[in-house]
Amino acid sequence: MIRLDHRDGSADPFPMSYMYDYELVRSRRRTISIEIDKEGRIKVRAPYNVSSLAVKRFVDEKSEWIERNVLKMKDRMAKLGEEDADIAETSTDELLESLAEDARRVIPHRVAYYAKIVGVDYGRITIRHQRTRWGSCSFKGNLNFNCYLMRAPEEILDYVIVHELCHRLEMNHSERFWKEVARVMPDYKERRKWLRVHGDELMKRRFDYGQ
Repeated sequence: MIRLDHRDGSADPFPMSYMYDYELVRSRRRTISIEIDKEGRIKVRAPYNVSSLAVKRFVDEKSEWIERNVLKMKDRMAKLGEEDADIAETSTDELLESLAEDARRVIPHRVAYYAKIVGVDYGRITIRHQRTRWGSCSFKGNLNFNCYLMRAPEEILDYVIVHELCHRLEMNHSERFWKEVARVMPDYKERRKWLRVHGDELMKRRFDYGQ
């Protein structure tokens, strides 16, 4: 947890950010994003190679957005009560479109990269918002990916991409299929486990702002 106030009396270079604390989570992602959960807690996700100063500047630039949506969340929770708390975590159309835009920009490049390694071709790539699957591959080689993957660490996104590309070799989950996945990604079991454990979390943030 990173506190944003300056209690030593020094000048604060981030004038709005003193109002909030936030948790900083670093991973192999490419962008900075801000998430606000149903209790109004703020989580900032950032790449390893972005400095803490750059993260603070990003947070400060979005301070009005943070303040507005923290108040929205708290107000909504007060109206809903605990029994209906999960309703407040449903993603907005604005959030989904932002994630979809990110996915359309990032995923095709990752697919092209891994397709060469797997040794397959593929058809069109479609970005969807789904609650039950992270990706799919049709018999024609068309690939579908869930836009919520943009909230996962890059290594998890890569696992899903490799998984679907390997279906171009084996349209099943047989031993031969998993051998193909392991050939490209020897640690796939760890990545698959992470997605099983944390997958629901990727879909349970009400407000999100991505860079």
